[in-house]
Amino acid sequence: MADIQGTCDPGYEAVGDAFEKNFDLGDLGATCAVVVDGETVVDLWGGTADIDGDRTWERDTIVNVWSTTKTMTALCVLMLHDRGVLDVDQPVADVWPEFAENGKEAVLVRHILSHSAGLPGFDAPIDEDQLFDWDYACARLASQAPWWEPGTKSGYHSVTQGWLLGEVLRRVDGRTMGTFFAEEVAGPIGADFHIGLADEHFSRVAELDTTGVEVPRLGDQ
Repeated sequence: MADIQGTCDPGYEAVGDAFEKNFDLGDLGATCAVVVDGETVVDLWGGTADIDGDRTWERDTIVNVWSTTKTMTALCVLMLHDRGVLDVDQPVADVWPEFAENGKEAVLVRHILSHSAGLPGFDAPIDEDQLFDWDYACARLASQAPWWEPGTKSGYHSVTQGWLLGEVLRRVDGRTMGTFFAEEVAGPIGADFHIGLADEHFSRVAELDTTGVEVPRLGDQ
């Protein structure tokens, strides 16, 4: 049985029971927090932070939150809109001229935000070293044709939205998405949420168990 730490306020015991049950079903480690009207009513953590069970999941363990990050990157872009330095209804090519290639001159910033830009994947497989080359990946997306007429339908830009919004923000603000988020959002409120992780935090990262999970090549989406 996993060692569960933390608290549940009266009336929220069922959350604690459900949290504990996850470990009976095979979860290795996890954390759960519930905030109601600004008050934390559930704050739980437990299990292990690695597949071998050598590291205990601590209160400050951090974990990949996958596409939850999209809410944060969208927030950053909307902050620029709110400040009047970017308009979500303006063409992406206004701030990123190379993006106009192959019929994308009318793609608006809002199309990227709404997953309707027609760029849900790469038009050919991309290698890992290319994946981590920001300029290369952005150039690939800027040069390819949309898979449908932008704005007419939606298709989840599961991976590509990070480059698309990140490059729009970088062209307008000069900072990377990770730096902007750290300085403008996470830092001011003391949030332990990171877009790109500094070396000193690596020891706190939980290992993900991808056993049995088939991960497609990015160009095969």
